[in-house]
Amino acid sequence: MGLFERLFNKEKTKMKTDQQLLSSTVEEKVEWQEIAGYIPVESTEYQFVSLIATAIAAGDQPESEFVIKRISKRNPEAQLVSVIATSIASADHVESQFVIQSIKEKRTN
Repeated sequence: MGLFERLFNKEKTKMKTDQQLLSSTVEEKVEWQEIAGYIPVESTEYQFVSLIATAIAAGDQPESEFVIKRISKRNPEAQLVSVIATSIASADHVESQFVIQSIKEKRTN
């Protein structure tokens, strides 16, 4: 048994030293960046959306005044990823409901 242990232990130590050298030479910085669920609208869409929102909010009171501070729309990238993820997750359980808390993408430098 001593002969086999010496042979196999030498190979393991050689493999470990080779792997350490390779991992130290190639260092990639991996960062996870969160994708925003909502993004600001373009200036061309701002007037149209604010007009509709104030008309709905005013209702029967045309004398009222509204100030819109910020208009955002759903991020199409985040929407696509969430639909794909929930579709895959609910393949076995059709009646299930899922809530996506955050979406992150991997960025390497």
